[in-house]
Amino acid sequence: MATYAEIQNFVKKKYDYTPKSCWIAHAKELSGIPVKKSPRRTGKRVYPFPRNKLKHIQKAFHHYVMM
Repeated sequence: MATYAEIQNFVKKKYDYTPKSCWIAHAKELSGIPVKKSPRRTGKRVYPFPRNKLKHIQKAFHHYVMM
């Protein structure tokens, strides 16, 4: 399984922005990929996930054979 940094680098090179790690975690949940719960998470997500970025992160998941 790819690390968050690897996914961020893939998206940065291909789409010219760096996704936040919380966006990647949310995309994993939406895609059915297991995610560990962060001990710092207090309930609600602090940064809303931009839906238009989901496809880019999912393409990274496919690239790293996570889906």
